[in-house]
Amino acid sequence: MFHISERRKWYIGFGIVLLIILGILTLWHSMHMIAIFLILLALVAIYDVTQKKHTILRNFPILGHMRFILEFFRPEIQQYFIATDESERPFDRQTRTLIYERAKGLEDTLPFGTERDITKPGYEWVLHSLSPVHPKDVNPRIHIGNHQCTKPYLASCLNISAMSYGALSKNAIIALNKGAKLGGFCHNTGEGGLTKFHLQGGDITLQIGTGYFGFRTKEGKFCPEKFQKQAALDEIKMIEIKLSQGAKPAHGGVLPKEKLTPEIAKIRDVPMGEDVLSPPAHTAFNSPETLCQFIQKLRELSGGKPIGFKLCIGRKTEFFAICKAMIKTQIYPDFITVDGAEGGTGAAPEEYVNYIGVPLEDAIAFVHNALVGSGIREHIKIIASGKTANGFDIVKRIALGADLINSARAMMLSLGCIQSKQCDRNTCPTGVATQNPRLYRALDIDDKKERVYRFHKATVKSFTEIVGAMGLKDPAELTPSRVMRRIDEQSVKSLDEVYHYVQKDSFLNKDTLPEQYKKYWEQANSSTF
Repeated sequence: MFHISERRKWYIGFGIVLLIILGILTLWHSMHMIAIFLILLALVAIYDVTQKKHTILRNFPILGHMRFILEFFRPEIQQYFIATDESERPFDRQTRTLIYERAKGLEDTLPFGTERDITKPGYEWVLHSLSPVHPKDVNPRIHIGNHQCTKPYLASCLNISAMSYGALSKNAIIALNKGAKLGGFCHNTGEGGLTKFHLQGGDITLQIGTGYFGFRTKEGKFCPEKFQKQAALDEIKMIEIKLSQGAKPAHGGVLPKEKLTPEIAKIRDVPMGEDVLSPPAHTAFNSPETLCQFIQKLRELSGGKPIGFKLCIGRKTEFFAICKAMIKTQIYPDFITVDGAEGGTGAAPEEYVNYIGVPLEDAIAFVHNALVGSGIREHIKIIASGKTANGFDIVKRIALGADLINSARAMMLSLGCIQSKQCDRNTCPTGVATQNPRLYRALDIDDKKERVYRFHKATVKSFTEIVGAMGLKDPAELTPSRVMRRIDEQSVKSLDEVYHYVQKDSFLNKDTLPEQYKKYWEQANSSTF
């Protein structure tokens, strides 16, 4: 960065002495402010050359601080002045702007044509019809609950994905649930448990994580009595067992101690002053067959409400083992939430975020194929969770094999999140992902609940308009053959050509078992993961 001469220390010493002399002279001539400034610089320089933590400051006192100042402001400089509308991750500027506009009820039209490179590999589009359907004729509600469920739920095609109180502030949770009430869609509690802030009148999916927060014994095990009491509430519409999540599969949840308040510690029944780490695996079951038995137990304890589980796909053999266990026990979940590796979280190790888990689109196609090939798809709805922000995202995921969608970060953006990426530091400037009262008090619940509602309404409207433009009345008619992807500049494929789809019951006969799945299916054992 700088050329270091052997006489550096003499220059530094001379500079410090000079600053002190100048400070004394300015004091002598009553130039107090300048004198104080120069003396402060001298003290900083002395500290820099004597401290041992930062080599840059020892080599370049005072001047070296510019490096740390620029590094501190780098994310903001990058976001506001350097990044293009499509280059930012995980959500680019164009996507965030669309969410903000819809949440605020502003015009979301785009002038002068697309800015996206439609000849670039990876570009996708749907096939429209010359006989479109009026979007008001499209019904985006989905029935969740198979023949083993006595209290099915009619769900929206777009719902709020799992985000715990603790990861989000109380004001954010309240605004999300009130928005869900206004729009008639569902709000997932996350593994942090049900709180009074969730009970604002909106429909609730109660999530059961490996820590069993909210219904755990003193030893951290699952407590049926506490669960039954919560599951009986009218607001609870569905129950979701969290096996793993996209951003940190096989790791367990993380709530940094900086975000742990006495109230959250009481709700979760954990000690103060420590990171809250939920175990990577459940203790209520330890095999695919006991998972099915646990599903049946929860169904009975909840009075027949829809029960499902959430996971990020890893080893195919393990999911096939679950399929075999369902066939053997004849116990079927009402839904499976598939979380993609691109899913977000408040805190996770970098390697888990970047290198573990199957991306959502590949995972949806695989899970759909696994259930179809096993002959049990008709019993189970698939919920896709991971980076869904607009109507086209919903269309594509349903075309791949999902039935409905959960969204987390897009809902956070509708609350006012600016993607500052400070979720794990308790310093979220918008009050969404922080437990600092000074910050979250500024999040106005009455305003933000309307934004959540408007974003959901506009996004579902966009989804139904696209479905109608494709000539369809029922989103269930969406197929992968109706969505196209550019492979290179000269070739295009439909998604059913990108992802091989299997025939019903094809896994149950050796003669029809697809070659690409054969070794995984044959290795799968219903009695072990």
